[in-house]
Formats: sequence, C-alpha cells, structure tokens
Amino acid sequence: MATKKRKDETTETIKINPLAEAPKFLFESAWEVCNQVGGIYTVIRSKVPAMVEEWDDEYCLIGPYFPQTALVEFEEVNDDSPISKIAQEMNAEGFKVHYGRWLVTGRPQIILIDFQDMLKNIDRLKYQLWEHHQVSTVNVEPLVNDVLAFSEVAYLFLKRYADKFASKQRIVAHFHEWMCSVALLELRHHDVPVATVFTTHATMLGRYIAGNVDNFYEKLPHYNWATEAKNYGIEAQAGIERQSAQKAHVLTTVSDVTAKECEVFYGRSCDLILPNGLNITRFAATHEFQNLHLKYKQKIHQFVMGHFFQSYSFDLDKTIYFFTSGRYEFKNKGYDLTLEALRRLNFKIVQSGSDTTVVMFIITRNPVHSINPEVLQSRAVMQEIRETCEAIEKQIGDQLFYSSAASDDAKLPDLNEFVDDYWRLRLRRTIQTWKTKKLPNTVTHLLKQPDEITEFFEKTKLQNHEKDRVKFVYHPDFISPTNPLFGLEYSQFVRGCHLGVFPSYYEPWGYTPLECVVRGIPTITSDLSGFGDFMMQLMKDYDSVGVNVIKRQNKSFEEAAEELANAMFKFVSMNRRDRIMQRNKVENISEVFDWTNLRSYYDTAHDLALKKSGSKRY
Repeated sequence: MATKKRKDETTETIKINPLAEAPKFLFESAWEVCNQVGGIYTVIRSKVPAMVEEWDDEYCLIGPYFPQTALVEFEEVNDDSPISKIAQEMNAEGFKVHYGRWLVTGRPQIILIDFQDMLKNIDRLKYQLWEHHQVSTVNVEPLVNDVLAFSEVAYLFLKRYADKFASKQRIVAHFHEWMCSVALLELRHHDVPVATVFTTHATMLGRYIAGNVDNFYEKLPHYNWATEAKNYGIEAQAGIERQSAQKAHVLTTVSDVTAKECEVFYGRSCDLILPNGLNITRFAATHEFQNLHLKYKQKIHQFVMGHFFQSYSFDLDKTIYFFTSGRYEFKNKGYDLTLEALRRLNFKIVQSGSDTTVVMFIITRNPVHSINPEVLQSRAVMQEIRETCEAIEKQIGDQLFYSSAASDDAKLPDLNEFVDDYWRLRLRRTIQTWKTKKLPNTVTHLLKQPDEITEFFEKTKLQNHEKDRVKFVYHPDFISPTNPLFGLEYSQFVRGCHLGVFPSYYEPWGYTPLECVVRGIPTITSDLSGFGDFMMQLMKDYDSVGVNVIKRQNKSFEEAAEELANAMFKFVSMNRRDRIMQRNKVENISEVFDWTNLRSYYDTAHDLALKKSGSKRY
C-alpha cells in the first residue's frame, strides 16, 4: 500500500500489485517428460530449445521417474539451485524426487518423481479426488492409480515452491493432458498462488467415440459427456480431464478441430490454440536435402530388392515409395481409407498402362512374435549375393587391369574368362537358393493375431502379385537403427520416401505429416486433422507446395476414398523433375513450423494465465 497527499491535505489509498514486474518462473508437466510414449513426447522434447532460449533457468519440467528411460535421458544433479534444494528437502522427508538435467538440446532443469511409494496411500488419494473434485475412481485401470500417486507428489512439490517464492516470483504451471493434471486440481482447490494452463492434445472421449461410431463429427453436438464416459468405462479419466479444463486459468488445445470437442465434453471454450512445431534444420543449398533423399532412398532400395526380387523384379528407377505411420487406430488414423484408396490406385495404374510401381509401407505397432524368418532369410541370402558379386567385381577388376596393361589389343577382353569356377558356382548356387515362386510377404513380422490390415489384404487379394502396380509392406513395429530390415532412423526413412499418406479421421494435430514437411517430403493429410486444418488457414494454395488436404468433413467414405486415390494417381503421374520441384517447395515452407516461431503461442498462454490469476489474487 502507498499514500499520496491531495491538495486538501487528505490522503488516498493507491493499490499497487507488488508482482506486476516481478520475474516469472515456468513449470511444465507431462507424463511424457523424459518418457517416450506418443506424440506429446515429441511436442515437449522438440520445444525445449525454444523454451530454454526464452526462459533460461527460470524453466523446469516435471515428469514421472521410470528407471529405463531415465538411465538414458536423465543426468541427476545435486547443487544449490532452488529447485534442487526443494528436491533434497522432500527426499529427506521420504519422497523420491530426482532433480537434474534432461539430456536433450538445451539441457533444461527437470524433476522426475518416483511415485511407487505413494501408491500405498492410493485409497486416501482416491477419496481425496472424490471429496475435492467429485471424480469417481471405482474399478479404474492401474494407470489411474499411478497418475494419482505421481500428481500428489507433483502438487506437494509445486506448493512448497510457491510457499517459498510466490512473494517474489510470478509462477506458471503448464499441464499437458489428464495424466499429470490432478496436481492442477489440487493447486486450485487449495488456492495456491500459481497460474495454471491446461492443454489437451486429444479428448479422451473423442478418441474413444470416433474410433467406434460413424459420423462422429455430425453427432458431436449431441453427446453427453457423463453418459459416454460411463459407456466406455473411462469415468475417472474423463472426469479428471473435464475438471482440469474447467478449473485451469487458461484452457488450450492444439487445433480448432479439437476445440469443438472441448466445448461439448468440457463445457468450456478454449482460450487459445497452441499449434505444434518441430526443430527445423534448414540447409544452405537445396541440393543438400535432395542428396539426403537419394542417400536414404538407396537404403530403401536395398530392402525392396531383398523383399521382392526373390520372387520377381521391377525397375527401381520407376518405383515410388509411399508410407503411412502412427499409432494403430485403424479408423482414426485413416488406415481404412488409405487401403481402400490404394486398391483404387492399383486399378488406375494398371488401366493407364503405366510401368510405374508404388511400394506402400505401413509403419505402426501391433503385437508380434518376431520378424518373419522368411523375410530375414531372404535379406541374408541377398546380402550373400552382394558379397559374392563384390568378390567377382574385384577379381575381374584386378585381372582386367593386368590384361589391359599387358595387351597390344585395344579390344575389351572376354570378362567371363577372368572369373574362376569357384565364384561362378557360388553365385549360381546362391541365386538358385534365393529365387522362389512364392509371393513376397505383405507383412514383415509374425503377428500374434490377424488385424484389419491383414484382413483387407485377404479380402481384396492385394497380396503383392507381380501384375499389381501397388505393392505392400506392412511393418507392425516402429523403425529404428537397430532394426535389421532397414537399419535407418525413422527420420532417415521418411527422407528416403516420396510421399507420406495420412488422411486421418480423428487427429487432433498430426505430427506425421508435419515430419514430412520439415524433411522436404510431400504429404497428404485431411481436413479433420489439426495439421490439415492449420494448413488450410495458413495458405490458400497449400496443394501447390506439396501438402494435399483430403476433404473428409461432410463427405462419405466413398467420396473421400476416390479423392485420395485421384490425389495419389496424380502424384504417380508426375515426372521426376516435377517431384523434385515439389520437394523444394515443401522444404521452403517448413520454417513456418519451427518452434522459434510457434513458441509465441505458448508465451501468450502463460501471460494470459498470469493475468487471469493475478486479477483474482493480487
């Protein structure tokens, strides 16, 4: 409080907010901090350098402690920093709070909470959730118990930090998804002076309902959240999510598409949209990323030869690589539409008389026993053919050089004479062992049980027949450098392909098409994905820069399948020069999605939360 004298010598009281210009501190919490489960891990991790650039050490992430991931990505530290001291205090009281640095670019401060001991108090935590927030936890899955235990320790940590520093800092806590947001509920319940932001990357009910009913978006305004939560057995998850959305100072989501769900399922409109980005590596010259495309395409060529050439061959110079990837949600991710469109594409290519071959890679994760031994055997024998040919090449080269130097005849000698019988016989036997009349496998692994993708292959007879112009490689596991079939990082595999296909039905954002864009690979998405919707708002001529947005809103499955098939056929019909130009255009727009540009959306959310919380507390 301060006073000043008026002309009549009386005094008036002036209210001063002591925190108006105080320093800020940001906590960001997610279940996927230092814990790769899905897309939120990519959001958090890729955003770190931009956040550290803005906040420096006034920024700290909070996540669960899992030894297997912490061992790789986390470096524990004990120092005199305020966060470390609070962690040390809590550890002395019996909590297991790990403070250190996340070993990613920017090396941010991080708190990882080992919540296992807190599970002994789970009955109390469940009662507390009901008493404070009226969220039932009857017959919940084990994950909910883990979430409650983790969130309780996170809340106690944040409260202790606020008790110490709220008088001289403006504190913001940003929570991603319901798995960490019970701490948000407790902060609000106990009126702790922390500004809160809640971001939903997909609504629980939206993901469940969209994958199980037709015309989800047409029916969306008529759903009752409580009825649907009970119907799908996710009352606790949906209840935590709804309460978090309602009680946060600022509610955000990743796209306008999901914002419509928030209004229905949360009973609150979003304050802001926070689009997702990536760290963009721009090349000084366009030929550099084109060279990477050629380099990794050669790696894919090697796989394709090992997989298909055992049965029959085709011209690799006239082969185009398509791919789709993501979580296995057959309808939500648009796998059903993609397969149907590829069936139609196969017919269109055959009818056109084109000699172009399309190899479609389907990269997802489903339960498997192992890689199919036949696939491994084929690749191993092809490698032996390669090694035999390299030995023959060396033998021919050495003898050709000697013969040419010693001969007076300028004519090329008979190269067959330079190969001894051992290598001739070995090459012939290896080729005979390798060749087969069997069709190439459509699936690279032994699935534990058939799924909708393999059922589609059976039903449509699309099983890699030689006459088919569209071939399939269903790889029910994510790609990594340790994978014996490709030996590539996922990002390298993307660069080696020609087109990414992601016509999702339910996709709050959609990192997979964005990952194509930032690597200069044309992509197909849909207007029901957050990324597709964002592109439509960003520019009118998005298709001219290599991003094709399939219209699924208010369209039938048949109409969307035909539009997708036509879009893919148009791409197949392009000549090599046009495809190179399109890759250049895609790469040129990638900078739009750099976190250094998109972080400003987060800055606005944090400032708005401080403003909203400050107007009520200070």
